Amino acid sequence: MRTVLETDALVVRTIAYGEADVIATFVTETHGKLSAVVRGARKSKRRAQGALEPFHTIRVSAEDRGGDMVTIRDARVVRVRAGILTSLPALEAGGLALRWLRHLVQPRHPEPRAWATTLALLDALDARPAEPRVSLAAGAVRLLSDVGYGLGLGECVVCGRPCPEGKPACVDPARGGLVCLACGGARLVLTPDVRRLARAAQDGQPAAFSREEADQILVVVEAAMSAHGGFEK
Repeated sequence: MRTVLETDALVVRTIAYGEADVIATFVTETHGKLSAVVRGARKSKRRAQGALEPFHTIRVSAEDRGGDMVTIRDARVVRVRAGILTSLPALEAGGLALRWLRHLVQPRHPEPRAWATTLALLDALDARPAEPRVSLAAGAVRLLSDVGYGLGLGECVVCGRPCPEGKPACVDPARGGLVCLACGGARLVLTPDVRRLARAAQDGQPAAFSREEADQILVVVEAAMSAHGGFEK
């Protein structure tokens, strides 16, 4: 059976295929992760209306026959984020966010909250913030929570003992959160302020990390991405 899909999407990877084609991977708003061969994309941008660049939101029309890949009928940009392209730190942060999204979202399984979080993060990077990694840190914590891998940051994930608010805490991303010393602790340690900000970010609240705090939480996030999403930096 052939159906036509119409959805907003982000391009999360492109791979050259043959002499002129591209295999593109999209994360879509309504159909999760999809892949497609885009014929002639490397010879003429007009074939996909220049819509295979990352960071921009595109509108995709595709034929779906139920196989591993769909066939792109049309793709057009509906939200340009040119500001990201003007800053190397923003480019690096945006590229990392799209790689995380590609690893966390499963084929044909929509993740509406992760989709919304990623769009908000890309919009923040498009505004050319002074510290893109600060925006990335808050978005990354929220993204993990959106797909069900949110870290337990209030109590030990082994014994359930609450962690005092004003104390540093050991965190084991592979085990899902804080691990108290009585249960073996962990190599990574979060300061009280970073833990408080990370919990706020998980709840969708503003989280004003400093650059140093952002770097600290991103180490934890990347370890969690590796443990749960197969991400490799």
